[in-house]
Amino acid sequence: MCSVLPPPPRYPTTGQYVGVGGPGAIPTIETNNTLTTPKGHEYRFLVGEGTYVLKEDLHLATPPPHPSEPPILNPNPLATNPAPATAGTKLSLVSLEPRPSPPFFYRGTSSVTLSVAGAPSSIQEHPSERYSTEAGLSSDGGHGSLSDAPPTTTTLVPPAPAFGDGNAALAPVNPKDAGKKKKPKNNMTKSNSSFISRVIVNEGFAKKLQDRPADGLYCFANINRAFQWLDLLSPSKADYLTKILFTRAHCLCHDVNPVTKSTTHIDVIMGFSTGEIIWWEPVSQRYTRLNKNGVINGTPVSEIRWIPGSENLFLAAHMDGSLVVYDKEKEDAPFTPEGTATGGPSGETETSGTEKATRRSRFQIQKSVHSKNQKVNPVACWKLSNQRINAFAFSHDSRHLAVVSEDGTLRIIDYLKEELLDLYHSYYGGLTCVCWSPDGKYVLTGGQDDLISIWSVVDSTIVARCQGHQSWVTSVAFDPWRCDDRNYRFGSVGEDCRLCLWDFSVGMLHRPKAASVRQRGSVSSRFPGSQALQRLETANTSASGRLRSNSALSTAEMDVDEGIEHPVEPRSRIAMLPPVMSKSIHPSPACWLEFTEDSIMTSCKSGHIRTWSRPTEPAVPTGQTAT
Repeated sequence: MCSVLPPPPRYPTTGQYVGVGGPGAIPTIETNNTLTTPKGHEYRFLVGEGTYVLKEDLHLATPPPHPSEPPILNPNPLATNPAPATAGTKLSLVSLEPRPSPPFFYRGTSSVTLSVAGAPSSIQEHPSERYSTEAGLSSDGGHGSLSDAPPTTTTLVPPAPAFGDGNAALAPVNPKDAGKKKKPKNNMTKSNSSFISRVIVNEGFAKKLQDRPADGLYCFANINRAFQWLDLLSPSKADYLTKILFTRAHCLCHDVNPVTKSTTHIDVIMGFSTGEIIWWEPVSQRYTRLNKNGVINGTPVSEIRWIPGSENLFLAAHMDGSLVVYDKEKEDAPFTPEGTATGGPSGETETSGTEKATRRSRFQIQKSVHSKNQKVNPVACWKLSNQRINAFAFSHDSRHLAVVSEDGTLRIIDYLKEELLDLYHSYYGGLTCVCWSPDGKYVLTGGQDDLISIWSVVDSTIVARCQGHQSWVTSVAFDPWRCDDRNYRFGSVGEDCRLCLWDFSVGMLHRPKAASVRQRGSVSSRFPGSQALQRLETANTSASGRLRSNSALSTAEMDVDEGIEHPVEPRSRIAMLPPVMSKSIHPSPACWLEFTEDSIMTSCKSGHIRTWSRPTEPAVPTGQTAT
């Protein structure tokens, strides 16, 4: 008699994979936010300047899936098929009152070099300490550094023009309305939109806004299909001011406009997994829905930012490799690319066949900001790749844009001229996060190779790689309160639940040895105020020999324009920095990091927002190692 195998287990139809309970787990029941103050040695870490202590842990309530959202049953964690876009808990912080600026030696622009009387002294904790690696973080300080000369002159350049300056089609129709703050069209609390599931406003909303401290800090945070507005300096900070629940759409990114913020008006933009965008004014609880049903671009929005200095324009990165500029007050219309300009000033096209094709693959202008057709969105559209854009960041001089993609590239773009300046490649895998140094000299990227890379935009080269994470790096940020003209502190968090802190100085980094050195005269014109420093190249090494085996670039493509595209540098030639502190700080993968004047703030995918107070005790004596 043959035996019959039992049928496979059937999970409940209400089951949902929530990341903790596994297949068939009961969906999480939405509760209120909780605020705790954990104690113990595991909630503190020591760095050179002292001990950071966990001040509080705010845990955002995780909403259950919408009833119309299909459950994900018994998922295969090794599956490679496309999956719905997700994001961890990310925050947008905004203070409505002016706060003290970080003590920059350089006042936050790459085009202004200042020698300030009474500037803060070096913040380096251990001036005699030098790391030693095969790449040569030398004991003598590496005085061949690309940027280690102290500033002796004052060079000022005009401020950056507005994006789209000179295009009459972008000028306001009625000049009298130029300074007025317009509000979105629809009332969110009375909306019958199928996109919004529920809006919960705090019972004491009006009183809380009236009684909030003058220096209060607002916070906007997303978790799954929920979006919350919190007051972090309120005694009842666990109580949200407003919570919005969306229908089958997860908010992946958001940003607050610093130009228009006031006690009576805040402009917030949100990008969703459906590709749609919401402009929300939380004080009046009004909103406008942009890119409705993906009429302009139907792919998820991975990053969204207001264009510096603009009241209306913001930039959204879509997961099809496009950067799209929207105007919050314009109507949408089906978008058809207007042309195939390839990244020259004002959309000028290339004429050489091979060069034209290669440049198009790097930066294609599908609609220029100088286009006369500006009655509807989009204002501009740039195609960078066929793979998703993971993150981008504007430079502090409001001229340049750093973009990282799943294809493992970092692009430096002059977005005012719509021109690609440099293109770099990761050591391995995609790049996931990016930020600029306070002085605009360096760009940090984190990636799927578990590394943080330090790139010099002035010298168009990588200067160091940072090894300390055990999984993908998800967020990087500089600590502007611990940076000066020569020394930099930055932090990173990753999928390994760890926070790493790093210190580097220009004296620790030196130029890799090269057989020949060629002057790159275009650097000074592209980055005003910087010296036209030498760009290093190895003449005896072919481009193909310097590329990793998994690179999709061919030698012919590399030879088209070596001034823009840079090969991958081998590990033996690049300095490798260890962290000054590495600690597991979250119960689940960390996804966001930001430095404030008195704390470090981090978040994770399960909704924990943790605030780590800066040291109040004396610093560790010079020569003592941090743990």
